[in-house]
Amino acid sequence: MIDYIKGKISELTPTRIVLENAGIGYAMEISLQTYSAMENKSEGTIYIQKQVNPRDGSDIDYGFATQEERSLFQLITGVSGMGAASARMVLSSMTSVEFQNAILAEDINRIKSVKGIGLKTAQRLILELKDKISKGGVEGAHTELFRTVDNQAVEEATQALVMLGFNKPAVAKAVQKILEKKPDSKVEEIIKAALQML
Repeated sequence: MIDYIKGKISELTPTRIVLENAGIGYAMEISLQTYSAMENKSEGTIYIQKQVNPRDGSDIDYGFATQEERSLFQLITGVSGMGAASARMVLSSMTSVEFQNAILAEDINRIKSVKGIGLKTAQRLILELKDKISKGGVEGAHTELFRTVDNQAVEEATQALVMLGFNKPAVAKAVQKILEKKPDSKVEEIIKAALQML
């Protein structure tokens, strides 16, 4: 099984990439997230996940710019009723960080805003993925933000802000912005900064 391919980008569209390595062109389906990461580059490394097309049994290779995005794809496709196309739609509609924050904040409306995701599917995603994400179940997560998301600070700050009367989606959005600027924020810092934004 191929884990990743490093090579020259010979074709790139918002849904597909072709990497050339040793004279062979490898075509992979990609998300908008990976497209953005590869745009304006001549070479790149793509992490691969092979999926079987349920319609005809053929293999489809999905490619990802980071291991963390691939890990999220694997987590999403592991949820009942979520196929590869739906997982790619999720990862095209929001970044890996946004998706994880939406799951941790139980932001059903944010998840439901993805085309093809209804209320029951959004609830199932939260139910099945929240523990895995909060316990650091995403392989390859290497940014400070992911390490922060893994600890209690985000959850404690979010709960405190919700108890103060703010709604969860607005809190999740504020917390995300705070962590983008200062990933290692403490609970008090997150709450103080969020209060100024909400």
